[in-house]
Amino acid sequence: MRKRLIQVFGFLISTLGWLFVLCTMAMDYWRITQIGGQGGSFIIKVAWYWSNLWQDCITHSTAVTNCRDFPVLWSVTPIIQGVRGLLMCGLTLGFFGAIFCFVGMECTYIGGGEKNKDTLLFAGSVFHFVGGVSDLAAYCLYINKVARNTFTQSSPGILRYDLGPPIFTGIVGSFCILLGAILYAVTVYKVLFPTAKVVHAHGGPGTRTYMASRSGGRTLYTGYYRPPRQYRSYGSGRSSSSKLTRISQITPEKLSDRDAFV
Repeated sequence: MRKRLIQVFGFLISTLGWLFVLCTMAMDYWRITQIGGQGGSFIIKVAWYWSNLWQDCITHSTAVTNCRDFPVLWSVTPIIQGVRGLLMCGLTLGFFGAIFCFVGMECTYIGGGEKNKDTLLFAGSVFHFVGGVSDLAAYCLYINKVARNTFTQSSPGILRYDLGPPIFTGIVGSFCILLGAILYAVTVYKVLFPTAKVVHAHGGPGTRTYMASRSGGRTLYTGYYRPPRQYRSYGSGRSSSSKLTRISQITPEKLSDRDAFV
């Protein structure tokens, strides 16, 4: 029950994160600055310059907005191309990750057996994690561009931009995606990658160390004795000790003298 609740919470929080990231690609005001309002102008009091991934715009105090769309792909600055590419790669990985995780969740009735579902869920969590890192790298790249232009150019004619709401929304969404991927992986990691147990056997002249098997928690030895391979049962899966017990049960017992005369 706890595993199912963790998976549902991971699905909800990762889906919310991908919605945040998807919305930022269509949002305006990735970077914004304003001029005017202090020079004694009576015509235009203030104007806002802002940009997104697709255009540069200016908005006057009269609510008139003029925009210039970015040219074709190979004419855009390399940083904008990199941000677009990272975001699109992240969204593509997130799409496949959401499908894998939905099929592999315990509360769904598709995806095959439990082992297969756990494998799909872990693969989906990896897709989510890589996609979240890709989106986070895109926002960090854009932040680096804005910060570098702000702190390295001291000319009075250069506009100093500030970060807009889409950047912070996307960062929050990226961390939600990473958290959802971790919650997915936690529920199936111990099942897919069990840890081997070391057993120390004492009582002899030396100390023997055995490594427990990873096959469903079953141990291939009993005490200090491990039966040879040729004496094992292949069909029914029973050990040689069970065979000896069965043979001893069907072996006729020796009758006493009193029972012989009855």
